[in-house]
Amino acid sequence: MFQLVAFPDNLTRIRHQRGLTQQALANAAGIHVTQLRRYEAGTSQPTLDALQRIANNLATSIDSLANNDNQLPPDLKHHLAALNQLDPDEQAAIRTLIEATLLRHQARKLAG
Repeated sequence: MFQLVAFPDNLTRIRHQRGLTQQALANAAGIHVTQLRRYEAGTSQPTLDALQRIANNLATSIDSLANNDNQLPPDLKHHLAALNQLDPDEQAAIRTLIEATLLRHQARKLAG
């Protein structure tokens, strides 16, 4: 399952940049403030519909909320772009490695 790894941090950061409280964004997006708190804590992920409403009310894109592309070092961006040159089996192996590393990171973060 695909995880929105950068989403909680991006959501919180962009909401703060827009000067919105959790309650104000929740009301505008038509979601309960408790659910928004779960999104920002990373304990829950929004449906596509909720994600679109949040992005619209923050005047940003789903991509900006979901990705951390702007935070990637240039060499890593280059390596990720080069993945398109690999055959499907090689891409699957890289995808598995990335997902396993992210899961391990999340587990350490929750245990910490």
